[in-house]
Amino acid sequence: MKRYLLFTILFFFLSQYIFSQEKLPNISVKNLNGKKVNIQDINNEGSPIVLNFWATWCKPCKLELNTIAEDYEDWQDETGVKIIAVSIDDSRSMSKVAPYINSVGWDYEIYLDPNRDLARSLGVSTVPHTFLLNEKKEIVWEHRGYIPGDEHKLLEKIESLVK
Repeated sequence: MKRYLLFTILFFFLSQYIFSQEKLPNISVKNLNGKKVNIQDINNEGSPIVLNFWATWCKPCKLELNTIAEDYEDWQDETGVKIIAVSIDDSRSMSKVAPYINSVGWDYEIYLDPNRDLARSLGVSTVPHTFLLNEKKEIVWEHRGYIPGDEHKLLEKIESLVK
């Protein structure tokens, strides 16, 4: 009986965690111009969205986003994907975000999450952390960390959503 009760409680909490992660939370972040944007309002007209959490002090983050930037235009042409890069730089390092983006020329939408409200609500504990959203803006895949070649896995997942 104790095993059954333990299993039931474990299943309940696990299912709550899994299902609570399907939709984006009702949280606002700021764009580089300081305008608040509710993350639920992001849109890509039914095409996939990649939500990538990164920081200016994170070398793997920058490597990943710079690598993807090389082929981003092709990815958009093939799949219609939109990449949104969410910086978790805090108030001390947030001033480095815009200069860095300008220096590398990313075409991504950029948002700032200095208090990490959005990151915490999605369970982001380390960066880089990438989420793939389907046409309904539901989280269908996520990946932590980056090693060269991971961008190919991401593209495969994106392509599987548009077939």
